[in-house]
Formats: sequence, structure tokens, C-alpha cells
Amino acid sequence: MDKGVYRIIDANLNRVMEGIRVCEDIVRFSSNNENLTLKLKNLRHEIFGAIKNLRKEHLEELVSSRDINDIGRRSTPSEKSRENLVDLFLANTQRGKESLRVLEEVLKLFDVKLSQKFKKLRFKLYEIEKKAVKELEDIRNS
Repeated sequence: MDKGVYRIIDANLNRVMEGIRVCEDIVRFSSNNENLTLKLKNLRHEIFGAIKNLRKEHLEELVSSRDINDIGRRSTPSEKSRENLVDLFLANTQRGKESLRVLEEVLKLFDVKLSQKFKKLRFKLYEIEKKAVKELEDIRNS
């Protein structure tokens, strides 16, 4: 398999986990909503669990493909600024959804069932986002 495929998987797995973790901490510490916090935490663990076997089988390829000299790593001006916690939350759910979509597509090269699992995980994030944004907006407006 092409080294670029492993690099895509590694980068997007890291990106989705980081984005969801930011969202989890926002909900955890700003709204104290135990249910939404747990949903985000469980989603992170479910993503990691879903890719566990592929990571085990291809760990060397995934790690050796990692390259910190990524040509796309510079932040755009819009990425350097956030207005409030809702904006921060939405930026990170978007990051997570995009990464899940990339994983969904690239994993078709390995396992169609695994690819479909990532599609379901993406839709879970859509649902969590909808509930959390409403709650965060309510807190901001009160």
C-alpha cells in the first residue's frame, strides 16, 4: 500500500481524536453536562477501538509515514481566531467530521465494513454536535 495512504490515516486519526477531545473538554468544563461529556468520551474511545486492529496490523507503516514537515500544517487566519466557546466547539466538531469522512473514504482500501463504521461514527458526531451547540448557546445567552 502507498505510504501516502498510511499518512492520511495517521493524520486524520490524530486530528479526529484531538478535535473531539477539545469538544469534550468544552462541554465538560463549561456546561458540566455529564451526558454530553460521556457521549463525546465514548465516541473517542469508539473511534480508537474501531481502528485498533488496523493500527495493530499496520503500526509500523502508520508511524513511519508520519511527517511533521507537512506542507499543509500552517494555520489559516480564520483558524487563528475564535470568538467564543460555541465557535471553538464548532471548529473542532468540523475538524472531527472532516477527518471521519476522510477515514471513511480511505478505509475502503482496507475494509468496507470498517469504512461504514466510520460513516456511522460521523453521524454520531453530527447528533452530539446538535445537542451540545444548543446547550452551549443557551449558556452563552443566559
